[in-house]
Amino acid sequence: MIKMLTAYIVDDEPLARDELKYLLHRTKKVKVLGDSDNMEEAIADIIILKPDLVFLDIELDEESGLDLAKQLENVDPTPAIIFATAYDEYALQAFEANTFDYILKPFDEKRIEKTLDKFMNLQKIVKEEMPPANELTTDYNGRFPIIVDDRIVLLSQDEIIYLETSDGKVKIKTINHEYKVDETLVSLEKKLHSKKFLRVHRSFIVNMEYIAEIQPWFNSTYNLVMKDQSKVPVSRTYVKDLKNHIGF
Repeated sequence: MIKMLTAYIVDDEPLARDELKYLLHRTKKVKVLGDSDNMEEAIADIIILKPDLVFLDIELDEESGLDLAKQLENVDPTPAIIFATAYDEYALQAFEANTFDYILKPFDEKRIEKTLDKFMNLQKIVKEEMPPANELTTDYNGRFPIIVDDRIVLLSQDEIIYLETSDGKVKIKTINHEYKVDETLVSLEKKLHSKKFLRVHRSFIVNMEYIAEIQPWFNSTYNLVMKDQSKVPVSRTYVKDLKNHIGF
């Protein structure tokens, strides 16, 4: 039996909240745990209710849904953010904020179904393919499932050189291929072996085994030259982490 998803809705328009609740109820795949029209109440509810999904408008009354999305990255467990808005011009900013999906008003029932199916499919893949948490400390060869154009691709973590978020997608660079996926960098980072991969920039995570050179750059930053000759920037925020892991 498939577990029903749980959701929370944040929108300052009551009619929009009601419409979305109705459409989600019609799918018979989601239970809406609550809703709110402001950030403060939403964060408090989400921490307690722990929904799988948060449907979030971008332009709230004197507040920004983008700010709320960033705050929710620190909530454990972190819900998947689905922006539900009338404004398509925020799409790039939304995906840079590690958004799972972006749907436009007026809501289309089939589009909502597609988003839910994608999330449920991804959850199923992760549950089936990822090793138990107690094995992640020793298993460097666990398969890494990603969805590419409705195909399921299973990568070995050993093959991954780096991950980069750009233009609303995450590029996964491997030894032989490049893949672009809709999943966020934050959610992918949680599946990676923490001792093998390191975030060196808000947009980059690298496999430390593929670092060939560390080149000084301007303003106390660095560039990493990977073994495939690609270059990855290291921002000042992550220089200390890099030095601690590499030992220089």
